[in-house]
Amino acid sequence: MNDPTMIPNTSFDPVLLAVISNRFDAIVREMTNTLLRAARSAVLAVARDFSCSISTADGRLLATAEGVPVHVFGSQLQAASLLEMHPERQEGDAYLHNDPYLGNSHPADQTVLVPVFFEGEHLFTAVAKAHQADCGNSIPTTYHAAAKDVYEEGSLIFPCVLVQRDFKDNEDIIRMCRKRIRVPDQWYGDYLAAIGAARIAERRMKELTAKYGRETIKAFVEAWFDYSERRTVNAIRKLPKGRLFNKTSHDPVPGILPDGIPLQVSIEVDPDSAMIDVDLRENIDCVPCGLNESMACTMANVMIGVFNSLEWDIPHNSGTFRRIRVHLRENCVVGIPKFPHSCSVATTNVGDRLVNMTQAAFAKISDGHGLAEGNTCLSAGCAVVSGDDARRANGAYINQMFLMSGGGPASSKSDGWVNYLLPVAGGLLYRDSVELDEQKYPIHVRSQRLVPDSGGAGRQRGSPGTEVVYGPRNNRMRVVIQPDGCINPPQGVQGGHAGRPASNWWIDKDGSKHQIVGLVDVSLTPGQNVVGVDGGGGGYGDPLTRDPSRVLKDVRERWVTRGTAESVYGVVLSGEAEAETLAIDMAATERRRAEIEQAARA
Repeated sequence: MNDPTMIPNTSFDPVLLAVISNRFDAIVREMTNTLLRAARSAVLAVARDFSCSISTADGRLLATAEGVPVHVFGSQLQAASLLEMHPERQEGDAYLHNDPYLGNSHPADQTVLVPVFFEGEHLFTAVAKAHQADCGNSIPTTYHAAAKDVYEEGSLIFPCVLVQRDFKDNEDIIRMCRKRIRVPDQWYGDYLAAIGAARIAERRMKELTAKYGRETIKAFVEAWFDYSERRTVNAIRKLPKGRLFNKTSHDPVPGILPDGIPLQVSIEVDPDSAMIDVDLRENIDCVPCGLNESMACTMANVMIGVFNSLEWDIPHNSGTFRRIRVHLRENCVVGIPKFPHSCSVATTNVGDRLVNMTQAAFAKISDGHGLAEGNTCLSAGCAVVSGDDARRANGAYINQMFLMSGGGPASSKSDGWVNYLLPVAGGLLYRDSVELDEQKYPIHVRSQRLVPDSGGAGRQRGSPGTEVVYGPRNNRMRVVIQPDGCINPPQGVQGGHAGRPASNWWIDKDGSKHQIVGLVDVSLTPGQNVVGVDGGGGGYGDPLTRDPSRVLKDVRERWVTRGTAESVYGVVLSGEAEAETLAIDMAATERRRAEIEQAARA
């Protein structure tokens, strides 16, 4: 339906539309709260690396609330695969799905799908997707970037398999997971949390349908999708017509990808037909490692970049998706992967590059559009750690850390957000509690700080990156993660500066420092530490146009040094921060900014 005038002007009561749409979001939030409170692993119970959503029975995304975008924007593909794989479904069923070739994001994101029936009719599918602390990979990490294919990756893959019938577990599937996953009891607790979240949604949607009636709820679904499409039409019509192009590159990976992964995107904005076309077909073929994007992640990540560039309050569902076409091809690193290429790291790395590349393309329209690039680095502060905990009998542990914060990108109206983490998450993951991590696992966090001058300068400043230093308390600990952004940092737009690159180190007992280039895979003993520095966000606009009072505040907060305030922002300060006498010298600032502008023109 490409003609905006053909969108049905539904007669559905607008007040009831708002009430029921918010009720569906409330159900998703209750799912989220259930999973958060019931989960066992820190990656779920602390960092909240999971998402819940609701799809219609025919595989259309209906409600996401505050789900992580890279998770929920592809969950409708999994709901659609349920119909394909299981034509005969019944109440009490639940399905386990983590197949990246069948609509999932990557194998570590195990998803529970529960078909919701009302009076014998399958109306909705509750979706609870949770990043596992371990998914059976051949090495102890859920991000196996070096895996040449799915066989070397080694993860347990469940292509939408029946895991519950009549509300009872399929014990064969449970035993398979317990035999292969390194922390079986922890995994089973997380599995039960996901099942519980989906079953809560099942009960609440039954209650909702009983209250308003099946036909009213079905009419609401279509009216909600039409309303969402109309909102998207109005937003696209405010954009100028034209074609946008942008490119970027994932860092080289020594021994695997010496030239990195070049990426490009072509975007056509047509306000007349109210359509946005995103074309990724000119990118390279799948690569022989775990950095390939799954179809779900590719579509989700460019959608994130588009949505970041439109009005913020547009509903994100399949009605909105009608106005954004994503063009992919098979056997492409950002397309439709061809088996057996690995998609182990599909939710991050190249995925973050897709978000950045897309939203920065919109910034080329003019000042006021798009965003700068945000942190692309899963640093050592966000590594998967594993080993044996001497504090406990049978103390094997493995967990994904989220101790970094990530430099958020600047927009035309605001500075970058400090607790942004990664573009694919959009600020919806939580940064770990140091205290909880140290209670759950035998680690000691030595320090955690924001890095001064690491955020890209601009009229709006990118957020600074984070430095985290930690090591094992007892026994040996393995630290594994694939970083990015150490060579190609987040870029600024509209005259904004790039953020500072990321970096990773390990520190020996004698204090000597050793830089880690490429894949982080180190084994530490007590007394040794690893250092992870994630990238700062890119800036937006000319730094010389930044309000001097905001530069003063940045210096007081120690996010920007006094030297950078003068040399980059052209803001001259008098007094001393320690004496709380720091102030702007306006006359000297005007002269300094004129000098910088004159030097730039010379």
